[in-house]
Amino acid sequence: MTHPVIPDILALAQPIAEDLGLEVTDAVFQTNKRPPVLRIDIRNLQQDTSLNDCEAFSRSFEAQLEESSLIASAYVLEVSSPGISPYLATERDFIAFKGFEVVVTGDNPHQGQSQWQGSLQGRDGEAVYLSIRGRTVAIPLTVGLTVRLPH
Repeated sequence: MTHPVIPDILALAQPIAEDLGLEVTDAVFQTNKRPPVLRIDIRNLQQDTSLNDCEAFSRSFEAQLEESSLIASAYVLEVSSPGISPYLATERDFIAFKGFEVVVTGDNPHQGQSQWQGSLQGRDGEAVYLSIRGRTVAIPLTVGLTVRLPH
């Protein structure tokens, strides 16, 4: 269950992140710890998220958070990168994981299949392309695809 202060935290954090070229991907307030921990995950929209990104966001956000009095008691602020998502969504993801093994799942069957596994060759406006046993297969985006790294 999301802590009731999280929507206000996000409303405060998102403009700060945008000014720094970052995106807030998650926020969790862990009140079961002493002192409570506020964890904010950020992502750099142009490159890998760096320690400098986390530090710049942390400094700006902490100053604003202190002024806002959203959290009245002592807390620990942790700012980090969310790490690698197992799901590929952005153009950057598809470029970065070209040649990697992926699992593609379709909401609707295509040629009698709804799941494929192979080496990612790319994606365009029409399809996701996999190499399966040395043969390139085009899976149309119209079948509602989810592309992820295997477990």
